[in-house]
This record gives sequence, C-alpha cells and structure tokens, in this order.
Amino acid sequence: MLWKKSPAAVLAGLLVIHVLAHIDRNMLLGFSPQVIADLKISNTQYGFLVGVVWVLSFGFMAVFLGSLADRFSRTRIIAAGVFIWSLCTWASGHAQSFEQMALARFFVASGEAALVPAAVSILAELFSEHRRSTVMGIFFTGIPMGIGLSFLLAGTFGASYGWRSTFYALGAVGIVVAVLLTFLKEDRRPAAHECGAPFFEQVRTVLGLMRSRPALLLLIIGFVSLHILFAGLSFTQLWMVKERGMDASSIASRIGTFQLLFGAMGSVVGGVVGDRLARRLPGGHAAVIALFIAMCAGPMLAYRFAAPGSWAFYVGMCTGFFLPLACYGSANAGIMSMVPSQTRSTVAGFTMLSINVFAIALGNLAAGRAVDVLTARGVSAPLTHVVLATDVIGLGSGFFFALAALFSGRQRDPAIHVPAGA
Repeated sequence: MLWKKSPAAVLAGLLVIHVLAHIDRNMLLGFSPQVIADLKISNTQYGFLVGVVWVLSFGFMAVFLGSLADRFSRTRIIAAGVFIWSLCTWASGHAQSFEQMALARFFVASGEAALVPAAVSILAELFSEHRRSTVMGIFFTGIPMGIGLSFLLAGTFGASYGWRSTFYALGAVGIVVAVLLTFLKEDRRPAAHECGAPFFEQVRTVLGLMRSRPALLLLIIGFVSLHILFAGLSFTQLWMVKERGMDASSIASRIGTFQLLFGAMGSVVGGVVGDRLARRLPGGHAAVIALFIAMCAGPMLAYRFAAPGSWAFYVGMCTGFFLPLACYGSANAGIMSMVPSQTRSTVAGFTMLSINVFAIALGNLAAGRAVDVLTARGVSAPLTHVVLATDVIGLGSGFFFALAALFSGRQRDPAIHVPAGA
C-alpha cells in the first residue's frame, strides 16, 4: 500500500473525485430548462429528480456502503462507487422519459454515497488529529467547487454540445478514474487491520457509541441542524427576486460566484482555524463551531432586513455561504476523533443519512409547505418569514455544539476500542 506514504497526494486525489461527484450531482440544475423541455416533464417531476430520488438513494446507501468500507478495501469501495455513478451519468444522457432519468439518477446517487464515508475514514487515518480539521476542510471544498463548475460546464461545453453530450463526457471521465482507482490496493483483513463488523452488528455498535457518548450525539445533532441553512438557501434566490425586487438573471450569477468563492474560503479557513483553536479551547472542535456561529449570526440575520444591494446585504449573504462550509472541517474532525477507527466510515455514513433526510429532504419540504401556507393565509412577505426561520433554526445549532463542547473533554480518545455490538 505504497499510496498511503503520500498523504498529500491522497488528499488531492480524493478532492478531485469529490469535485467530480458534485459536478455530476448538480449537472441537472445547470441544464434544468433543457432537460424539462426535452423529456417533457413537469416541475414537480423535476423536483423529484433533484430532491427526493437523491435522498432516498444517497442517504440510506451511505450507511450501508460506509459499513462495507469499514470491513473491506476503501479504495475498491470508492472505485466501485465512481464506476456506478459515472456509468449512470452516461446513461442519464440517453434518458428519453422521466422514468428512465429517475432510474439513472437513483443509481448515480447510490454510487456517490460510497465516496464520503470511505474518504473521511482514509483521511482520518493518514493525518494526525491536530491536522484533520484542515484536511477535512480542504476535502469538502469539493462541494462549492463542484456546484460552481457544474454551472460553468453547462454554460460553456453544454452550450456548444448540448446536455446529453455533457453527460456522456462526464460519464467517460468518471469511468477512467474508477479504473485507475482499482490499482490502489488496501488490505482490510482482520490480520492486517482492525475491521468493522457485518452491517447490522456494525449499526448496533454505532448506535451504542452515540448512546454512551453524549458529546458525539450532540455534535452530530448540531451538524445536522446546521444544514437547515441549506433549506433557506434553496429559497434565497426566489426571496431576492419576489420580495426584494432584484433582477433574476443578475442575482443568479452573483449567487453562483459568491457561493463558489466564499464556500471554498469557508472550507479552507474553517479547517485551518479549527486545527489551531481546537487545541486551545476547552471544548475542542465543538467549541470552534459554536464560536463560528456566534460570530456569523449577526451579519446573517441583519442581511434579511438590509436594503438590497447594500454592503450589509452582501456581507450577510456571503457570510451565509461561508458559515456552513467553515464548520465542515471541525465537525468531521471532531466526530472522527470520538469514534474507533473500525467504525469511522459507518459513522460518517450515518451522519450523511441524517443530514439528507432531516435537513435536506424534510427541511426543504417544510420550508416549501410553510411558504404555501403563509401565502394562502395572506401573510405579507411569506418568503422572508421562511428564510428567516431557517436562519434562526440553523444558527440555533450552536446550542448543541456548545453542549457537545461541555461533554467532549472526557470523550475524545480516538484510540479507544468498542467491541462490536456495544
């Protein structure tokens, strides 16, 4: 396993794969008008393709594939995932109906669910605890980079060759990456490395960990509730246009640019600051996140009331893009430090499942429903009420991080072994 002797190269490779995953994941957003027109689907069906179908597959497969990554070769698990999602990205370009596209996207999501649990576990193994927040932050820059590049590809390559050819090209690139990954062998046999248990026993072990370690449970709850901010982001452009009187085309490009710049900045800066402060603050990484939230809360809330186009408006908007990703490094580093090595991928998968179900799926559903109810009741500025509510709930996650910081001092030994089924 010579590839493990170059951790920086491993990080760079995983980052490239993460960027590719988020390009494939968000490419439908960049081509939404063309796909809706060509496949003759409704807006509701389109929403199903980019929302529900993804959560149903991605969230639940993350736990299962995470448990496999704790038992078998993580590089092979990632390679299989890349191959599946790339093949189905290519197949998405051939879709002629809603049903065909839904099936293809279901398996794209299933394949992509293999990446983060295995990658987080690999990075936690290769980098010391004092560097993990920085490393995790760099890895998760793949989210804003992938989102930004998906829109860029749609507007350049896609504009010249069409959405179908773009999906074909992305699928081909991913298949090549998957083949290359198969040459990176990893021995996870019990004699060579401590491994996780079979799936159901592994799940029981993880649930036991959360019951016995309040800091771990609170950190996961806080990380999940923080993602309610993304539910507000889903309605932010609509809010700006309908209730703040901004131009749809110009604000869309600004949102994309600021999301890319400040999201990536948040991942890197948050990771670096997390490593430096976690050693100094009594609550470790949980305290770092609580501090970030306290610093960002004021500008984010003020921006909802600021005059459109003012400096307070843009400062608050960019702060909202910065904060969630600034917490990724510390959140993942803190979680990995509280669990045994043979459970890391499963815990990461469980966290992803919780985020996708409770924050992304139910959060967006609740926000949309709230807008409809408030509108039907004749409430003025219903979108303002809803996006402000998502801000308050997301920022309220600081309460759980603060509690996690209080408990974490006794529960941060990464070397502890927990027997299967504990």
